[in-house]
Amino acid sequence: MTPRTGQVRKTLTPGRSNPFDVAGLEASLQVCANVLGVPVNALDMETALTHIEHALSVRRRGYICMAAVHGIMEAQRKPEVLKAYTESFMTLPDGRPTVWVGRLQGLQQMEQVSGPEVMLEVFRRRAFDPYTHFLYGGKPGVAQELADRLSRQFPWARIVGTYTPPFRELQLQEERQLITTLRRLNPSFVWVGISSPRQELFMHRYLPHFPTTLMLGVGAAFDYHTGRIRDSADWIKRAGLQWLHRLMQDPKHLLWRYLRTNPAFLWQIGLQLTGLRNYAIPGEFNLRDEGTNSR
Repeated sequence: MTPRTGQVRKTLTPGRSNPFDVAGLEASLQVCANVLGVPVNALDMETALTHIEHALSVRRRGYICMAAVHGIMEAQRKPEVLKAYTESFMTLPDGRPTVWVGRLQGLQQMEQVSGPEVMLEVFRRRAFDPYTHFLYGGKPGVAQELADRLSRQFPWARIVGTYTPPFRELQLQEERQLITTLRRLNPSFVWVGISSPRQELFMHRYLPHFPTTLMLGVGAAFDYHTGRIRDSADWIKRAGLQWLHRLMQDPKHLLWRYLRTNPAFLWQIGLQLTGLRNYAIPGEFNLRDEGTNSR
């Protein structure tokens, strides 16, 4: 494949013999948009779900990030957040602006793939019946309420446990108890519903210690699927106004975040797209655009 402007390559590790088109999967996984130096996979929902199913079938361990403006800007401020994104199995375009940037870089196949929607699709589709789930996140009682709701909506779902973490780093004893619990339950999925960038840092740190195949950072999905946050209409999402819909529901919590991140994102992405500033992909990712250099 001849890469177009803004594309970077990731590598999918082929597993043992399976019914998936591994070469085709690898080709689709390799192509990413460069969003301020964060590689965001240029995928749609169906392709993302196929990657998830394939990873489970060959036990390809990894974690999946959902990239939106807030997380992208946190990656500009904190190298450890950028490292978590670049070392993910996939980083999906959760926010509409990431899709617009990808399409401006020539990636017309790129679609918005949000964490809450990925979660629902995995529970809905019978191809994921054999796999088990563990819910990590939310305020007290939310994870269990979500487990109850998903079990009623999808009776075939196998949810083996939940955990509500404190709003801080886990202490050593809490960490040991969680690892012991997960090793006993051995879930296929760990769904992480805490705020960004905490969930990216959590998955990057703990994947080596958990027996799970996949961890997915789905942000506010726990609140969406328990009715604490109202979802927006499709036209609002397509217009890139989902942030405004969220702000109207929770201005106290979100106003400062949006004032701090949205204008800065628009300024920096403008510099990148006009070529006035270059944002290189760090580490093992090899940017194929000759016009992009390290900052």
